[in-house]
Amino acid sequence: MELDEYLPVLRKANARFADVAAEAVLVRGWKTPVPGCPGWTLADLVWHLAEVQHFWTWVVRTRASDPGAYAEPVRRPDDELLGFALARSAELETVLDGADPAGRVWTWARRQDVGFVLRRQAMEAVVHTVDAEQVLGDVRPVPTGVGLDGLDEWLEVIVPGALPEGPPEGAHPVVLHAVDAGVDRVLFPGSRPVPIARLTGTAGDLLLAVWRRVPLEVLTVDGDGLQAAAMIDLVRLE
Repeated sequence: MELDEYLPVLRKANARFADVAAEAVLVRGWKTPVPGCPGWTLADLVWHLAEVQHFWTWVVRTRASDPGAYAEPVRRPDDELLGFALARSAELETVLDGADPAGRVWTWARRQDVGFVLRRQAMEAVVHTVDAEQVLGDVRPVPTGVGLDGLDEWLEVIVPGALPEGPPEGAHPVVLHAVDAGVDRVLFPGSRPVPIARLTGTAGDLLLAVWRRVPLEVLTVDGDGLQAAAMIDLVRLE
């Protein structure tokens, strides 16, 4: 995806998240568990995304060079969460719309610019929208282009962030074949001569699988599925 595509993706995901979360509250209630986030309730999910968007709005607005001066928001009561989250989404969209993607800001990754925030926050919203959809039981497919870019971001940004020293000693390559895009991606390339498994599915399903939102059973697995799952599980950002 190009830089100018991320803000529309973020806006669409934010709008869908707000609609689904509001409906899920009515149908399921705030205390409903979130399948993709063990230990979280729907209230926790809505608060998390709002808090994340509050933080990155501050980073971009202040052109922060380090996060030390950030003041965390106070957790809102459940009946205020939807309004608070909507406001945070709107603020993030506005501040990103007015910022130069090349502008330098602090991030936790090697890339230190607004463009990183654009991409990361678009994908953050996409995945958490699926979390809300799973609570409601109304999951929509992730579009091919968004899914493939999200998979690339996971490989290019999240994997190095979780494993800055490179693949651990026991790593094996896992081929990720996006059937709708007709391309392969590889987790831990070069760590062994032969991949431990080949996982085939839509780009969106592969994205959700590497983020552990869906089981590998939704994919076609050729090879050792248990080892492939173990390789994906090595990649965790706390």
